Amino acid sequence: MEIQAPAKINLFLDVIGKRTDGYHELRSLMCPIGIYDTVRLSCEPADTPADITVACTHPDVPSGRANLAWSAASAFFAETGFSARTTVAIDKHIPVGAGLGGGSSDAAAVLAGLNRFFNHPLSTDRLMSIGRCLGADVPFFIHGRPALATGIGEKLSPWPDLPLFYLVLIYPNCPVSTGEVYKKLNLALTKNKKITTKFTFESGWEADFARQLYNALEAPAMQLCPEIRQAKQALMNSGALASLMSGSGSSVFGIFEDAGQAGKAFDALSERCHSWQVFQTRLLY
Repeated sequence: MEIQAPAKINLFLDVIGKRTDGYHELRSLMCPIGIYDTVRLSCEPADTPADITVACTHPDVPSGRANLAWSAASAFFAETGFSARTTVAIDKHIPVGAGLGGGSSDAAAVLAGLNRFFNHPLSTDRLMSIGRCLGADVPFFIHGRPALATGIGEKLSPWPDLPLFYLVLIYPNCPVSTGEVYKKLNLALTKNKKITTKFTFESGWEADFARQLYNALEAPAMQLCPEIRQAKQALMNSGALASLMSGSGSSVFGIFEDAGQAGKAFDALSERCHSWQVFQTRLLY
C-alpha cells in the first residue's frame, strides 16, 4: 500500500499562553498542501505479537522505534488487538525541521493505512484520539482538510471557506528546533497583539491576506535562522501578495493570486537561490 502524506502550512499561528504542564495553548489555521512524503506500508497478518519495521530515506530521520510512524503502528495494534508483520518505508520529500509537519503526517498515514488494511475497525474520531497521544499535529493530518486548531493544536474545527490561491514555498536549508524557538518566545509581547480568527476578505483579497497572516513564532525563529527573513523578502520581491513562516520554521511560503505569477516566481527563485529548496504548490481542500 502506497500513501501520499501531505505537508501543512499555518496561515496564522497565535500563542495564547503557557500551560502548567509545559505545553503552549495555540490558535492556528492549519492547511494541508501539495508537498508529500511517500509512505509504503506492507502487512502480513500473524499470530505472534506485532513486528514493526520502519525505515526512512532521509539521513536526519530516525528509523525503528525512534520514528513516530513506529509509534503510530504500535498504537494501532494495541488499540485493535490485531497483529501483523508490518514494514513502513518512508520516502521523504517534505523538508525536515521546516515547520511543515512531515513526521506527524507520516504517522497519520500509517494509522489511516493500517485502518484501511484491516477493513476500517476504527472510526475517524478514534483514529484522531489515538493521534493526539502521538503528537498535537497528528489529528490534523487524519482530518485532512483546513481547520482551526486550538488547545495545544489537537482541537480542530473545520474551516471550509478559504479562497483559491497559489503558493511558492522556500526551505532555506536551516532546520530549527521547535523547543529552542519557544524558549525565545516573549509571551509578554505577543499577548498584546490582537489577532483575528476570521478570514472575511471583505476589504479585498490582497489587503485582507496581508493584514491577517501572522505567526507569533516567526520573530524568535529568525533569531535562530536569519535566512527566514531573507526568504520572506525574496518571495515579496518575486511578487507575492504576502509571505509568512510556517509553524516553528524555518520554511516560508508566499501567496500568489494566480498560477502564472506563482510559476514565474518559482522559476526565478529556483534559478537564483541554489542553496534553498523551492517548491510550487497549493492548498488541499
